[in-house]
Amino acid sequence: MTLREAPATGPDANCQFCPRLAEFRHEWQAREPGWFNAPVPSFGPLNARLLIVGLAPGLRGANRTGRPFTGDYAGDLLYETLLTFGLARGVYAASPDDGLELVGSRITNGVRCVPPENKPTGAEIVACRPFLTGAMAEMPNLRAILALGRIAHDTTVRALGLTPSRVTFRHGGHHDISNIRLYDSYHCSRYNTSTRVLTPDMFRAVFSDICTYLEGSERGPADRPN
Repeated sequence: MTLREAPATGPDANCQFCPRLAEFRHEWQAREPGWFNAPVPSFGPLNARLLIVGLAPGLRGANRTGRPFTGDYAGDLLYETLLTFGLARGVYAASPDDGLELVGSRITNGVRCVPPENKPTGAEIVACRPFLTGAMAEMPNLRAILALGRIAHDTTVRALGLTPSRVTFRHGGHHDISNIRLYDSYHCSRYNTSTRVLTPDMFRAVFSDICTYLEGSERGPADRPN
């Protein structure tokens, strides 16, 4: 089986570009017919200035609910932080019908389908990258991207036209690529937080930097303090 090149538009519900992922998805459609079990679309307004890029849907998280980072531990920390910084409003209840709205932010994944053992192959990441490029292109006000984890960082860098060897991943770091500022954070997974690779305070510090940057870019150079 070979991977086909994906178009820049979002995948349809029966996307077959990655045979292994399609087979895994079909297996879970049979096991859990009430789950979403399809490529997970981006979430949030298209006019947002911040795009958050994760790796891939979690099996019992976004693959089940159909909304990025919804229904698993990573979403608990992510949405709590977005609410804290005014980048979301409402109440996060780990359900796509909880009424939560994103404000000035949008979330997508580098790979749209759930991978076995939460590990997409390099070829699958490449095959899905046009969807990431398309997600960026459809946001006219995009100014900042937050990559959650090194793999999300690497595919985002390549989607922006550079190579990871020139733009290295570092938690809390940032890189200016054309008119986009790319921020990095360790992924907000249960493993990273339980081992304290990432603490809530570390995560909030990244968002604080992003919000300060976006506030300054909104004012424009003439309005910024010397």
